[in-house]
Amino acid sequence: MSTPETPPTGGDDPGRGLSGVQRAGVVLGGLAVLLIVFVVLRGNDDNGSSSSSSSSAQQTTAASSGSDPTTSDPSSTSTSTSTSTPTASTGSTSTATTPEPAVQTVRVVNGQPAGGIKTISYTKGDQVRLKVVSDTADEIHVHGYDLKKDVTAGGSVEFDFEATIEGRFEVELENAGTQIAMLEVDPS
Repeated sequence: MSTPETPPTGGDDPGRGLSGVQRAGVVLGGLAVLLIVFVVLRGNDDNGSSSSSSSSAQQTTAASSGSDPTTSDPSSTSTSTSTSTPTASTGSTSTATTPEPAVQTVRVVNGQPAGGIKTISYTKGDQVRLKVVSDTADEIHVHGYDLKKDVTAGGSVEFDFEATIEGRFEVELENAGTQIAMLEVDPS
């Protein structure tokens, strides 16, 4: 039985390994792949969606013509990879494509939560949108976040804030001391 030969540990053995030109080709090929990946991912950041078929050039044209970029022709298959300069429409495009979170509504009837204490759940970083409709005048207090708003009898108040604190927090009619909801913020 023969033992396999161990290759020499030095790198100066002619005929083994890559030449300088070959190494440069591998490096340049790797950089080209990285550049292509960057361009593809950068294009997805402009429109806020990885599955959209619109190019960034179409969005810029739609924004400059005053039309809504979300209503551009979805059948277009343009794959332009040209780099466009940032415009004011870039920020509004990502805002326009972000869906508004649903408003969670709590109803207060005769000073009590209709249907019992409702648990409203969010994940840390979510936008909390809470509306309280009350037939009783009182102060609505979101504990933990220490948010307070007065509601008139037969009126409503809305809270709109980012869920930055994890935990479970009472929402109550402050003056009556009555809990009307439970805000639950889970870790992200």
